[in-house]
Formats: sequence, structure tokens, C-alpha cells
Amino acid sequence: MPRVLLFSLFGYLCGSILFARLFSKLFHKDILTPSPDQNPGVANAFMYGGFRCGFCTLLGDVLKGFLPVFLLTLGTPVQSLDWRYALALAAPVLGHAFPVFNRFRGGKGIAATFGCLLGLFPCSPLPFALFAAAFIFFSVVLKISPHFYRTIFAYLATAILLPVLGAPGAVCGAFLVMAATVCVRLHLSREERERMTVKLAWMR
Repeated sequence: MPRVLLFSLFGYLCGSILFARLFSKLFHKDILTPSPDQNPGVANAFMYGGFRCGFCTLLGDVLKGFLPVFLLTLGTPVQSLDWRYALALAAPVLGHAFPVFNRFRGGKGIAATFGCLLGLFPCSPLPFALFAAAFIFFSVVLKISPHFYRTIFAYLATAILLPVLGAPGAVCGAFLVMAATVCVRLHLSREERERMTVKLAWMR
């Protein structure tokens, strides 16, 4: 139990580091004022901060999810982790969405989610591959717009398919926590809600 709490805290603190704010200051870019949603995340770092700011933010957000999960599962089979580890596996996403270093006002946590799942990759590649496939499917095959709804569908599809495909219980629980966190943050976002459109790739 102390190990679970330790890694939960470590993951949360890592997630609380908002690299979009850090690199926007480093490169002297204002990524929040011109942004409609005021989100300190990867998309705004690329859009308003430029390629260098966006790339560094992306790398930082992925790594802060990857590192705590990789260290937690290093030498420990994921199948042996019980449900108590779900919070520790999801902690970086919780930290990114509700960071203690920024008055609990954070980003959406999509890149951090990819980082957490990438941390599982050496011993459990299914979650990362499934989540990436869901995003690609709803972006290329069954195109859902805008990104707000595409993200929700990608998380829901992955959360449903993980237990069906036999993912470990701790991983399924962790992804549910990640999905709930991202959906709450999306709901709290200031971005304007456009009408959802769904169409097949070959339809115009």
C-alpha cells in the first residue's frame, strides 16, 4: 500500500508540471490570451507558440505520463497489479487536469494519457495501441468533428474495449479514471461547443 500511495503522489506531481506554460515562458510566447479555451496544453502550444514550443510541450507531457508508470511497472508484471494500482497508473493525467502548481486549472490530459499508456508498452502494448487506433478510426474512417466529440468517443471506445480484449483489471480501472478526468476537463473547458458531425471517410 505505501508503494501505491508513493507512486500516486509522484505521478500526480509529475502531471502537475504544465510544460505548455513552462515552454511558452521560455520561448516568450503567449499561448493562453489568444486561445478561446485558455487550455495550457499541446494544441495551443503548437497553434500559438509555434513548432518549438509545441514539440517541447508534447515531449514533456508524454514523458510526465510515461516516467511514473514505467517506473511503477518496472520489473512487475502488469497482470499482477490489483485494482489499488489504478489510481497510481492514472495519477499523471489527474495531475495534468487539476495541477496543484496552477490552482488546479490544467489541460485536458490527452498527451499525458498517451504517455501513461506508453509507460505500459513494454509489458502491455494493448492499451496504447487500442487508444491510438480509436483516435485514428474516429479521425480517418468514421470522422467525428469537432475534436471535442472525437476525443470523447475515442476514450469511451477504448474504455469499453479494454476489458473485452482482456486487459488487466488495474489497467481498465486506470483508463476509466483517465477517461472520467478528461471528460470532466472537457466539460469545464471554455471552448465553444460546435455541432457534432459524423461521416464516413469516403463521404463528402
